[in-house]
Amino acid sequence: MFIQRIHKKTAKKTYTSVVLMENYREGKKVKHHIISNLSKWSPELISDFERLLKGKKITTISDLNLTQGKSVGGIFTVSEIAKKIGIKHALGYSKQSKLAMIQIAGRILSPGSRNYLAKEWKLGQALDKIFNITDFNKYDLYENLDWLSENQERIEQKLFSYRHKKESIKEMFLYDVTSSYFEGEKNELAAYGYNRDNKKGKKQIVIGLLTDNKGYPVSVEIFKGNTGDTETVSNQLQKLKENFGVERVVFVGDKGMVKSSQISEIESDRYKWNYLTTITKQQIKTLISEKIIQLDLFAEKVVEIKTEDGIRYILRRNPERAEAIKQNRQLKIDKIKSIISDQNTYLKEHKKAKTEVALGKINDSISKLKLKNILQINEDKRVITLTTNKQAQEKAEELDGCYVVKTNAPEENLDTKTAHDRYKDLANVEFAFRTMKTTLEEIRPIYLQKASRTRGHIFVVMLAYMIIKYITDELSELNYSRKFIFESLDKINYLEYTYDDKTLNIIPPNLLPHQKRIIEKLNIKLK
Repeated sequence: MFIQRIHKKTAKKTYTSVVLMENYREGKKVKHHIISNLSKWSPELISDFERLLKGKKITTISDLNLTQGKSVGGIFTVSEIAKKIGIKHALGYSKQSKLAMIQIAGRILSPGSRNYLAKEWKLGQALDKIFNITDFNKYDLYENLDWLSENQERIEQKLFSYRHKKESIKEMFLYDVTSSYFEGEKNELAAYGYNRDNKKGKKQIVIGLLTDNKGYPVSVEIFKGNTGDTETVSNQLQKLKENFGVERVVFVGDKGMVKSSQISEIESDRYKWNYLTTITKQQIKTLISEKIIQLDLFAEKVVEIKTEDGIRYILRRNPERAEAIKQNRQLKIDKIKSIISDQNTYLKEHKKAKTEVALGKINDSISKLKLKNILQINEDKRVITLTTNKQAQEKAEELDGCYVVKTNAPEENLDTKTAHDRYKDLANVEFAFRTMKTTLEEIRPIYLQKASRTRGHIFVVMLAYMIIKYITDELSELNYSRKFIFESLDKINYLEYTYDDKTLNIIPPNLLPHQKRIIEKLNIKLK
């Protein structure tokens, strides 16, 4: 908002009107309109009010009635960052686009039901000023999910083009899947499958997330809850080629995702792309037995072995991980010792108890903890003893902390260090899932029923995560938690001044120090 003086000349006199103006955006055009005519105000009041708008100190504005207005800091920041990273460009400027932005902002600032957003949440937010819309209800938001689902492919394409317009479309893409459970039985995509949430008896959906090598989502796709990880890969390859027009791909996925059939498809004449994955411990043992790699090559420093057919194996032993695995194995052994002690006590106190039952319980525990090759138990005169096969234990420790990255990408396109580091970047996808599932956006549990609305909901969450990632990356030096950042922004409210039946909303000139640091670091200006 700003004060403008409009001068109108006649033959005899010049008339001056003082008006309060506000800029607004209509599509790609910036326009302005008059909020209020201030011509009848006293010059002193106009001067003080103008100083107030510019964030300067005032002395004589006591004629204005001051109250706290609606929250503006959080939704303004979300809107500005959405503009910076291309989300608003991709969504467009229709009513549905504005409703989508409200759902994204709601996911970030106050995760809750669409009924809550449409009733309680919007009452305290300056949605009319930031998104130019306030007249909506929960049914409008549900229908907006349908719109998002229907337009997801188009929006993702526009967003991809916007974010990569200055780069050659030769990218490395990382992919992983997760699942999310449901409360209820009627969702059209829900099914029983491999459950990653440890929620037995709950139906779920499978979510596939494709990101670029900076960790920003490119696309999200929903599959039925009983879909296997490997079954989702083909869709992503097709999407990269047909939807995004990518020329060259290094498809990065873990060993449970990129298997022989997926590798064959990636290398097929249709794509002729590259892959980057890891191999199982058993496959590592096979390579050692076939003398393709040697055990003594595993060290903290990365080492590469290249085969005659162009397959590259990148080897490393993570010393911290090796020590953690060793300690965990010892904890398991100690647990077996404790179980044996308990069983011996029980046999001693209960003369009729059968040793076969005690031995069975202990052997079951050894099997569950995968220690059969290391531990053996014996019984003599109702006393059970434990023997540790030291040689087998040392053999088990040989590959602790060891992993092998496998790729067919040529060295000129992907050097050893980059190949290793890009695989480690899969942690970015895991981080995205953790954030999307368990923190600010709270994918789970989902109560939706229609497939289209489920897809729209997950798409909202993906777009919200992009904004969260940008903000947390930019503010990393401040060491603020995400929760603290968004709560701090959401506590920035308009100052609401009333004079002569006119209500004016002003950004407070003096923010708290941490609020000011957040705004300045994000390089945005509240207005």
